[in-house]
Amino acid sequence: MSNNKSKKNKTKGQIFKRIFFVSLIIFVLLSIGGVYVFNMLNKMEKIDISTNDEDLGITKETSSNSNKEITNIALLGIDRRNSNEVGRSDSIMIATIDREHKKIKLTSLLRDTYVDIPNHGMDKLGHAHAYGGPELAIKTINQNFNMDIRDFAAVDFESFSKIIDILGGIEIDIKPEEIKYVPGSREGTQLLDGEQALAYSRIRKVGSDYQRTERQRIVLEKVLNKGVGAGVTKYPSLLNAILPHVETSLSKSATLSLGTSTLTSKISTIDQYRIPVKGYVHSQRINGISYEVPDTLEDNIGFLNNFIYKDKKELDK
Repeated sequence: MSNNKSKKNKTKGQIFKRIFFVSLIIFVLLSIGGVYVFNMLNKMEKIDISTNDEDLGITKETSSNSNKEITNIALLGIDRRNSNEVGRSDSIMIATIDREHKKIKLTSLLRDTYVDIPNHGMDKLGHAHAYGGPELAIKTINQNFNMDIRDFAAVDFESFSKIIDILGGIEIDIKPEEIKYVPGSREGTQLLDGEQALAYSRIRKVGSDYQRTERQRIVLEKVLNKGVGAGVTKYPSLLNAILPHVETSLSKSATLSLGTSTLTSKISTIDQYRIPVKGYVHSQRINGISYEVPDTLEDNIGFLNNFIYKDKKELDK
């Protein structure tokens, strides 16, 4: 087996967005003591959004195609410098709890994807959150990709940096061309603190947006592995430090119910995907701005729905 193939196999189970780390710890803690976790969930900031299908961009057709054994949640990494800003969603993912196929599915949506944002016209998917917060971000995803998302969880980049510091930093292999973008770094594998890891994951001028997404995957895999490796006895203190940085529309009871159903369904597989699928999208400058434009949105809608609801994955060209 070649080194490239070996690396590809190793990345199949990687977690590449921020909130799933928090969710996984919550699910594990549910097996220890639900009441304790229920009280700890008070630390998360509850953000109310509409429950109306029209407000969320859910059509009758989409709703009828939904599966009660499958729950989709929008996970957002928000680019903002302080809590008073709404911010763009620099990282966007659909987390799918698939009890039918006993999987957790994580689908990354490229933030620069050229989509129709309701009442704002064609723009980058990541701008929807800046225009109308999580509700508009969800509506934009649902309307453009025929999805049935009703809830979200989010963390901003400043908070993610703090989470990495709480874990004691993560080891990253810095390449020569990346050094100048990561303060205080050098070439090779080294321990990065939260600020350095965040700078690494946000590098824009080395490679394409796909490579930037790969750096985010590396960071989040490291975060997940270190968090899980900390041991169950340390999870309460980690949750105590992490949860105050999480915003979500999910109620405490809904979070517990989701965690309980995940555990009782004996879900043990994590699968990942990316939309638009590479080979079915092209980079294009429109009015001087660079976008990732799906060759046909219908193809990518089909790929996404097949992955989430039918457990079928279209490979990159």
